[in-house]
Amino acid sequence: MISLSKIRVAAIATLGLSVLACGYSQEEWDQKVRENENLRGQLAQQEQARRKCDADHSDAQNEVAELKKQLRERGVDLDNLTASLEQQKKALEEYAVRTKQLDDLKRRFDVLKTKLQKLTEYGLKVETRDNRMLIQLPGDVLFDSGSANLRKDGKDILGQVAEVVRNDAQLSAREFQVAGHTDTKPLKGGPFLDNWGLSAMRARTVVEFLTHPEVDGGGGLSPAKWSAAGYADTDPVAPNDTDDNRKKNRRVELVVQPDVEEMLNLGSLTK
Repeated sequence: MISLSKIRVAAIATLGLSVLACGYSQEEWDQKVRENENLRGQLAQQEQARRKCDADHSDAQNEVAELKKQLRERGVDLDNLTASLEQQKKALEEYAVRTKQLDDLKRRFDVLKTKLQKLTEYGLKVETRDNRMLIQLPGDVLFDSGSANLRKDGKDILGQVAEVVRNDAQLSAREFQVAGHTDTKPLKGGPFLDNWGLSAMRARTVVEFLTHPEVDGGGGLSPAKWSAAGYADTDPVAPNDTDDNRKKNRRVELVVQPDVEEMLNLGSLTK
């Protein structure tokens, strides 16, 4: 009887002869066998790793399900929680947009302030107040007491302001309101009757000068972009308790009218 070991030896010998007959050396054949065994080992490792991943995923799903169950038992509405997170994300995106708009406005404000800086020697100020960007001009430089006729110095200042606005494409495209203001001292007689009449007429005079043709000595600005308003003593910038404070309240303001994107809190521009 032929033993099993003898059969295996005979089979290997026969296989070896076949390999040699096919052109492979014994050494090449042994190398292929080793590579095959190595690949089988890698495959087994990958299989084991996949089974572990499947088990971990299953455990994670069970943990999530248990957590959701506990949250519901404590009265947490998961749907509302998701909606709240989405709302917060949207609010952050809107805040980023508004921040960029405010940065753009600050740059415009700084440019305007720089261009008018040379007029500060006359008391001109560029500032934001009550969410409005404005150019403030001292009334006593523009007008004599109780008068709505521009002084020579007043015309010179307004002429320089008009030049800045006229030569700047962004500024000349904006809309402005000229606002006249007075102190609390009552107006005695005269053609204006009271401080309302005086403040309104001074604003009108400034608008008329700024929009008058440049060739005739005016500011040459577009009348469609300008309007006038009188506030009398209703919008003071200082208490009317001293001569210096009353002087601050006697003023004319060129208010830059905000557009839609500027409906923000502009107070931070000067901080």
